[in-house]
Amino acid sequence: MTKVMIPSQQKVEKSTRSIATQIADLKSLFKGIVLIANVLPVLTGFWLALYFSNTTLGANWEVFLLTMAGSTLVMAGALILNNWYDVDIDTVMERTKKRPTVTGNISLKTVLTLGIALSFLGFIVLFFTTFEAVIYAFIGWFVYVILYTMWSKRKYTLNTVIGSVSGAVTPLIGWTAIAPGYHIVPIVLALILFIWQMPHTFVIAMKKYDEYKAAKVAMLPVVRGFAFTKRQIVVYVACLLPLPFLLGSLGTVFIVIATLLNVGWLIASLTGFTTKDDLKWAHMMFLFSVNYVAILFLTMIIVTLPIFS
Repeated sequence: MTKVMIPSQQKVEKSTRSIATQIADLKSLFKGIVLIANVLPVLTGFWLALYFSNTTLGANWEVFLLTMAGSTLVMAGALILNNWYDVDIDTVMERTKKRPTVTGNISLKTVLTLGIALSFLGFIVLFFTTFEAVIYAFIGWFVYVILYTMWSKRKYTLNTVIGSVSGAVTPLIGWTAIAPGYHIVPIVLALILFIWQMPHTFVIAMKKYDEYKAAKVAMLPVVRGFAFTKRQIVVYVACLLPLPFLLGSLGTVFIVIATLLNVGWLIASLTGFTTKDDLKWAHMMFLFSVNYVAILFLTMIIVTLPIFS
């Protein structure tokens, strides 16, 4: 029997699909997962600044809200501007073809306006914290939007190094909202994130090799091949090994967990030289890297909670 829908039911279903599409478009436009991943280091930097300054979250609640809101807005603005500028690349790459900038669900003029507006609003909010936090936020924004997206991404394999700077400053934004940034802890956090982003981005480029090649993006695997990229991955992961020991003030538990993560990632990296399925190995490495940074930064918060410290 054929199901007949009355007009009111059709309107409800169409409205539901429309809302779902709008939510999906916004999630894609804001690069939701990437945005959340960048907010965590800001939170960690802020929390550790409280811990090492012997102050509390309760005494700095307003600064916390301003820092998280301002940094999130700045990063969202930068990510949106990346979508606006990269629309030609996104049209070619399979994983980005559904972005609203490609489908036309949101006009490019609207996207550009939104990206600029959110960035500007974010900086204004951060101005109510400290000027140093604003400086680090601006460095991250400028590097990502101008130096990475608009200049190096399409031309040089060093685009990964340049882009990593924007992610590395995120814990410094959180820390400097509370205390000056010339402290070993936020500097090491920034260094960890800078190094971590290299192998993380390399394996993504390996997974999406065909798409980056079709879009003519100068990612390392596309320009130098998988073998060279694997060697670079091992070098960068190995560089992470000594860094937990520079954070001895976080305690033995943290050093042990961080070291186990580093050794595990290094072993996984070395298996790339014997793997018969590069794409499967790259996917495994991608999952490891995502969990690595989440576990590491959450551990920093956990071991400094009042019940443990």
